[in-house]
Amino acid sequence: MAIWKKPISLDGLNATSKNTLVEHLGIVYTEFDDNSLSGTMPVDARTHQPLGMLHGGASVVLAETLGSLAANMCVEENRYCVGLDINANHIRAMRSGSVTGKATPIHLGATTQVWQIEITDERGRLVCTSRLTMAVLQHKGKQ
Repeated sequence: MAIWKKPISLDGLNATSKNTLVEHLGIVYTEFDDNSLSGTMPVDARTHQPLGMLHGGASVVLAETLGSLAANMCVEENRYCVGLDINANHIRAMRSGSVTGKATPIHLGATTQVWQIEITDERGRLVCTSRLTMAVLQHKGKQ
């Protein structure tokens, strides 16, 4: 059974990126299934650190982008999610190409969610692993 509680489509998800950091970095949502959301990000001048390698902060942006949007698609219309904590372990350096992140839930609770995001290179090798904790909140005035 799918975890999604809101209508989900790649066109709809990608439309949310307009005029945001997500669009600026070239992040694109590419796939979802019953239990995960994936997206890609280029490794180029937009995402490099001064030594010409993928910036660890860019990897964290990809991880939080995927986990946060996925979290918000897993709650009822009267609820929303915000980030509480994120960590990342940077495993492999990259200078060019693209990376793909895949966010999967570890815990989908009433007040918190925990997501694991694995970021891989074009050969499927692990570049970064991240864990994101989200708070589940209720819109004010909505029951």
